[in-house]
Amino acid sequence: MSNVSGIIKSIQDIMRKDVGVDGDAQRISQLVWMFFLKIYDDREEEIELLEDDYKSPLPEHLRWRNWAADPEGMTGDGLNDFVNLQLFPTLKEKLDLNGPTGQRALVIRNIFEDAYNYMKSGTLIRQVINKICEINFNNTEDRHTFGSIYEQILKDLQSAGNAGEFYTPRAVTQFIVNRVDPKLEESVLDPACGTGGFLACTIDHKRNNYVKSAADEGTLVNSIHGVEKKALPHMLCTTNMILHGIDVPIQIEHDNMLSRRSFVDYGEKDRVNVIITNPPFGGTEEDGVENQFPATYRTRETADLFMALVVKLLKNNGRAAVVLPDGFLFGEGMKTRLKQDLLEKCNLHTIVRLPNGVFAPYTGIKTNILFFTKKPESEQLATKHIWFYDHPYPEGITSYNKTKPMRFEEFQTEIDWWGKEEDGFKSRKETEQAWQVSIEDIAARNYNLDIKNPHVGEQVNHDPEQLLAEYSQQQAEIQSLRDQLKSILAEALAGAK
Repeated sequence: MSNVSGIIKSIQDIMRKDVGVDGDAQRISQLVWMFFLKIYDDREEEIELLEDDYKSPLPEHLRWRNWAADPEGMTGDGLNDFVNLQLFPTLKEKLDLNGPTGQRALVIRNIFEDAYNYMKSGTLIRQVINKICEINFNNTEDRHTFGSIYEQILKDLQSAGNAGEFYTPRAVTQFIVNRVDPKLEESVLDPACGTGGFLACTIDHKRNNYVKSAADEGTLVNSIHGVEKKALPHMLCTTNMILHGIDVPIQIEHDNMLSRRSFVDYGEKDRVNVIITNPPFGGTEEDGVENQFPATYRTRETADLFMALVVKLLKNNGRAAVVLPDGFLFGEGMKTRLKQDLLEKCNLHTIVRLPNGVFAPYTGIKTNILFFTKKPESEQLATKHIWFYDHPYPEGITSYNKTKPMRFEEFQTEIDWWGKEEDGFKSRKETEQAWQVSIEDIAARNYNLDIKNPHVGEQVNHDPEQLLAEYSQQQAEIQSLRDQLKSILAEALAGAK
């Protein structure tokens, strides 16, 4: 097994010498497209052993093995010209998208349409390539090790200040997938899939629990769907899917699901069995996106628009789990209407309240996981009561950080308590962490779901980091209210004309 961690560090050190690479985000973007081509070539080697008539979507001279694999191969200006004048123009615009290799070619084109070669030195490019060639992605241990390095790449990207919304801690994705339990045939969508953490976890879950044959594997592949609007996380997600054995991940789309079509144009054929997602929160969409939505849902706040879309895109009896900030729970105005609609159309059966620091150090905003099931119109008002579960810190831990992240094992208490939706979770009992609130009480609170644990007294925390995090959250909430007021005023002024 090669020293994958050491190789990654060496590559980053080499790239820092190149005058064309400006900062972590560009360095990671450069690293990802190069790794993609190596991973793709290694995967093609595997496929060629299984399929006698396999044909690559890439022209022979552009396959990694034919221009990159020889450590004494092209370098300097010759390599730089090859990458800029042959490799990139072909992968961006000249691949044949028709015929038997068309879908594979489309995946590659989608990867490279917004990719760039930032490096200026062909000599340094050769050094990076030679380092990448030390990793064999057909070696199970190397592939497994790279999975951990891949997560580090994502964290590095967050540290670059570019992608706080892209990475959900593995413990959270594992818990959500474990509780939603997507079955083999069930279609699974992440409409803001980032780098594919939820989808990768779903693939592992289905393989471990439901895949028994080659036909089952085909069913699994066809059941995975993701959409991501930003180029770099989309590239990372596609690479992640290939690492997870999805050879032609054409169902990972590079698009903005909020603006691709009008809300009312999504119909039955667009609906899925399961939606699991951590939509970007704290941000706003560009002008005009909110006009794709009915007036009752109209806002520029990204997470709210995604919540409206999630409810729309679930099939009857479809299940969803969505990570949302506290601001959604207590927000008013459009948020109140959205929450009322959610409770009428879906059975919002569980809200897991996560402690501070789950997403530290990238944001201090407190978050929650909402679990709900879409009900047929005949069963609306669907929610009768909501269970809340206050997830505690493990013993001896007062906050999470890079060296002490949340672990999946912490959720075992919730898993043991959970019960079955089929019998209305009748085995659930109130505990120091769990309590139940009726829909009548929720309605009386004007659909404010920010309900504190009744078993815990009021606690005053003087920790500076938590106080700063709470201050940041309050500022985000104030800005959200300002945006809502601007929207209301704009609508009123438009109506007065």
